[in-house]
Amino acid sequence: MSPELNRRLWWRGGLSLAVYIIVFNWALKLAPLSHVALYLGAAPVWALLWEGRPERNWKSAQRYGAAALAFSGVLILLWPSLRNGTGSLASECLGFACGPLWTNFGNQCRVLGRDLSGAEVSAHTFGRAGLILAPFAACELFTQFVPIRTSVVLAQLACVLGGSVVAFAIWNSALRLWPVSRVYLFNNLIPLVSSAWAYFWLGEQLTGTFWPAMLLIGAGVLLGQPYWEHFFARRWLPE
Repeated sequence: MSPELNRRLWWRGGLSLAVYIIVFNWALKLAPLSHVALYLGAAPVWALLWEGRPERNWKSAQRYGAAALAFSGVLILLWPSLRNGTGSLASECLGFACGPLWTNFGNQCRVLGRDLSGAEVSAHTFGRAGLILAPFAACELFTQFVPIRTSVVLAQLACVLGGSVVAFAIWNSALRLWPVSRVYLFNNLIPLVSSAWAYFWLGEQLTGTFWPAMLLIGAGVLLGQPYWEHFFARRWLPE
């Protein structure tokens, strides 16, 4: 491995993943799981904005129209905290930050995927992120009580094997083949699946703002996908 690639793996991969993990886990501790999942569902829109600057054409209008719809959904989720001035505003802002941070990490992995396979990107970024997070983990272990029981161990194994090793190997392999915005279209499944798990397994009730926000964010994500341009071109533009 060249020194230049090693530096990119630390700064582009390990650091961006470590920051995302910290923000994501704090958001999960403070905000409803369904809200955090919905903020992640807007990541395809942020990826589309990342891929192009504003221009006077349909593609740019499509991107920014999609962003406006998604941001409207985000505002609906944030509105109760903004209106009431409750302490949950900080937790909702942490949840919102997960979307742009996740988008940034995906873009960094796509760049790294030019030189490494999906499994290699996952292994190198997770190893470096783990080393960056190790001092924080040590502080938590020495200052907070961690119960060692079967349910905690099984949940940890599920996170490590399913949510990390398997999921990210597949994810980074897809990023090598498709644009980030197209891969992130599957983020639409995150709010539905996460909310269903939270409802049935954690007893977490969905808030009244969840479904309107989900419809707006989902509409924004679908509007921002490139197939609409080909759809209209085939039907109304001359060959």
